[in-house]
Amino acid sequence: MGGTVIVVVTLVGSTAALAAARLQPAAAAAWNVYVRATESRIARELKSPAGFLALDFQSDAAATRRSLAAGDLVVEPMDAPRVDGRPIETPSARVEHWRGAVLIRGVTAARLVDELEHGPPPSDDILKSAVLERGEDWMVVSLRLQRKTVISVVYDTEHVVTFTRETASRATSTSTATRIVEVADVDTPQEHQLGAGEDKGFLWRLNAYWRYLDVPGGVIAECESITLSRDIPALVRFVVSPLVERTARESMTKTMVAMRARFAR
Repeated sequence: MGGTVIVVVTLVGSTAALAAARLQPAAAAAWNVYVRATESRIARELKSPAGFLALDFQSDAAATRRSLAAGDLVVEPMDAPRVDGRPIETPSARVEHWRGAVLIRGVTAARLVDELEHGPPPSDDILKSAVLERGEDWMVVSLRLQRKTVISVVYDTEHVVTFTRETASRATSTSTATRIVEVADVDTPQEHQLGAGEDKGFLWRLNAYWRYLDVPGGVIAECESITLSRDIPALVRFVVSPLVERTARESMTKTMVAMRARFAR
């Protein structure tokens, strides 16, 4: 493993691999199609009598619920939505789409949403957070996020978060990043934000879709997270792709662990 990391650092640290990247119009358009397809599928599931959580529409739903009841975390990659029978592709970019779920004991969906409306729960990936604006069932929050793969990158971000109480025992929330800016020379006198096209392109878009369901003993909190970033150069793709996927899995796992630690009674 040590030799592999050295190779990755050497390749990824090269000028070509870390050069500033600009989000191309075709990739941005494909992201919008991906988001619309995902949100349409979520809307159908929320109205379906067959279930409420995304996991309810998987073939292993019963086993997954048993695993959550036993205290396990569930973190899995999601397949890209399809249009005309084909997965949506993002040219010159990469989408990471993950789902996580956890049972939070001793709380209800209504109580959980009440507490979430005070601000985002702490997480290892969140260095700072603040609520900038607040309204009925919505807020705008700022987050300083840290993402680590082979290198560490810090972002200043803003998100619009909305909450919906579907029924007394079911609720949802959606977080959409409206601003993502990479920060250079963090925690030094030279700290500054990079302009569009100056950043490395490791995080261009970020949406999160949450569902909260009362179950015996507590609430199942489930999150779908979708991010858009630059594509991985072909030279290092075979080595870097597994690291990117592992980072995405770890980020979702940290989020689920933080939710349980913050709100379990």
